[in-house]
Amino acid sequence: MYTVIGAAQNRTFRVVWMLEEIGQPYERIKAKQHTPEVLKYSPLGKLPVLVVDGEGISDSAAILTYLADKHGALTAPAGTLARAKQDAVTFQILDDLEAVIWTATRHSFLLPEDKRVAGVKDTAKWEWARAITALEQRFKGPFVMGEEMTITDILLTHTLNWGFGAKFPIESDLLLDYGQRMRARDAYLRTVESEKA
Repeated sequence: MYTVIGAAQNRTFRVVWMLEEIGQPYERIKAKQHTPEVLKYSPLGKLPVLVVDGEGISDSAAILTYLADKHGALTAPAGTLARAKQDAVTFQILDDLEAVIWTATRHSFLLPEDKRVAGVKDTAKWEWARAITALEQRFKGPFVMGEEMTITDILLTHTLNWGFGAKFPIESDLLLDYGQRMRARDAYLRTVESEKA
């Protein structure tokens, strides 16, 4: 039984979705960042945290990779060329899409007002659009890496959802259709229900 510490409407969704996809039991502990129950397992105080044998693993991408490797699911095997290519696209999503939207989000309302830079969101939207076009060129279909779903799909779908909510343009019929298919998956829908609970 895994323990997932986190909250709704953040990267905790990715971890719960992964566990639902691979059919592993878990319990959720609702917590906010930097609270004692989070700091006990994560020195940075960030969410989500996966607790395994009394040890905490932080960062959603690291958690997904750990679970994929441990259970031999949703990933190409470590040390293979296929895994290197999967990791390359995963890092592209994290660097060129997620990091861009995270910067825009911080400058929109998270940072103290005197630290926000006006115009960052416009620049971020421009970078986002370029990254969407570049990602299309690597998309194999029906999943990002081809015939099999991987953790890359969880990261991309969650990031596209975040972009949609932040009104970042997704001018790609291919990715819009893909996102719709991913959100219709049974494991995704169970994760949505878990978020509501």
